[in-house]
Amino acid sequence: QVTLVESGGGLVQAGGSLKLACLYSESGLTWVTEAWFRQAPGKDREFVAAISSTGRTIDYGNSVKGRFSISRDSAQNTVYLQMNSLKPDDTGVYYCAAVQNGVPNTAGEYDWWGQGTQVTVSS
Repeated sequence: QVTLVESGGGLVQAGGSLKLACLYSESGLTWVTEAWFRQAPGKDREFVAAISSTGRTIDYGNSVKGRFSISRDSAQNTVYLQMNSLKPDDTGVYYCAAVQNGVPNTAGEYDWWGQGTQVTVSS
C-alpha cells in the first residue's frame, strides 16, 4: 500500500514558476516509481514526469520537456516537480501516482494516486 499527498499548487502568472511536492509512504514496498500526471477540465489525464525509486531513470511528457524537472529526496520521502516557464495550457489538477517496478508513462499502469493539487496559470 502506498499513500501519496500532494502540495504546492496555486495561482501563478504565465512565465512564472511553482514547485509541487508529493509526500509518499510506501509501507515497506521496494522499487516504487512515483510520477506526476495532470488533468484539465474536459481532457484526459496527461503524463507529466516519472522518476524511478533510485532516481536514475527519469521520463518527461513531450509538452513539459525543458521546462519541468522531477526529483526525489528519499530521506524526506518526497518527490518534487519544479515547473518553470509556466503557460496557461499547464493549468489543471496535478496528481502524484505510484507503481511498483518499471517507469511507465500511462495512467492506467499506476496503482496508487493522491488527491491532487490545483495549478492555475493566468495569461
